Amino acid sequence: MSPPAAAAPENAPEHCPGTESEQAGKASACDGCPNQNVCATAPKGPDPDLPLINGRMGTVKHKILVLSGKGGVGKSSFTTQLSFALSHDEDTQVGVMDIDICGPSIPKMFGLDGEQIHQSNSGWSPVYVTDNLGVMSIGFILQEADDAIIWRGPKKNGLIKQFLKDVDWGDLDYLVVDTPPGTSDEHLSVVQYLKESGITGAILITTPQEVALQDVRKEIDFCRKVKIPIIGVVENMAGFVCPSCKGESVIFAPTTGGAKKMAEDTNVRFLGSIPLDPRIGKSCDQGLSFLEEYPDSPATKAYENIITEIKKLLP
Repeated sequence: MSPPAAAAPENAPEHCPGTESEQAGKASACDGCPNQNVCATAPKGPDPDLPLINGRMGTVKHKILVLSGKGGVGKSSFTTQLSFALSHDEDTQVGVMDIDICGPSIPKMFGLDGEQIHQSNSGWSPVYVTDNLGVMSIGFILQEADDAIIWRGPKKNGLIKQFLKDVDWGDLDYLVVDTPPGTSDEHLSVVQYLKESGITGAILITTPQEVALQDVRKEIDFCRKVKIPIIGVVENMAGFVCPSCKGESVIFAPTTGGAKKMAEDTNVRFLGSIPLDPRIGKSCDQGLSFLEEYPDSPATKAYENIITEIKKLLP
């Protein structure tokens, strides 16, 4: 018998054993499936480390995943600016977990280049931007910033598990998880490990053109299959804003109606559009909060409206 749809990945064969089965990626039905290697290496069955993860995550109020099937749409920049904005309230504790194992850009975007992880009696300590904003990334472990991470699935899964069970996150109001593109090892692992403690929801990032939207539709399908609540969709780089004249030009034409139309078609909340201000990239390169540096930018106003909407939607 085929498994419930929620347990089967995209493009699964008819008799897929399900991603959580011990036979995932190993059964005869898995032969030739594009997900075979991912399913075979993803964690399955009862995990002895889950009680430790649940203990760490029990002190985290909101766990938010930032997702997109497409690369280069601005997941890390949105994660950074969202986290900076949430931490502006000194009474709000924010953590950022970077599970983009092969392309960790979060340390650079928070101005933490060259920092290293420190160990204490209670576990690994996050690297702090401010007293109430801590970050964890593989970028802090690399000997050289330009070192390539050439890892197979099990090693990636192991590091994500360490970030969850061995890091002393403390009491957090928000844990924002920056993810790589796609729906593979890292995504399956973080969902599996956070399943019992609960994921508040996912924010999906896209750009307006169809080539990005088609991958984000797959991400929406992924969230529904693994039962992650979708907070909403953010349309990034929706137009170019000239810093001098404030004029806006369309860079990525929304040939199929853009993210708003896609959100309507897929019954997902549309959170808003953020125009492309070149100073966003500059702020990320310098590890600064764009919203604080350029409060009069139309992009800042868009960010603020979206973040206000996100906070209202959280339980």
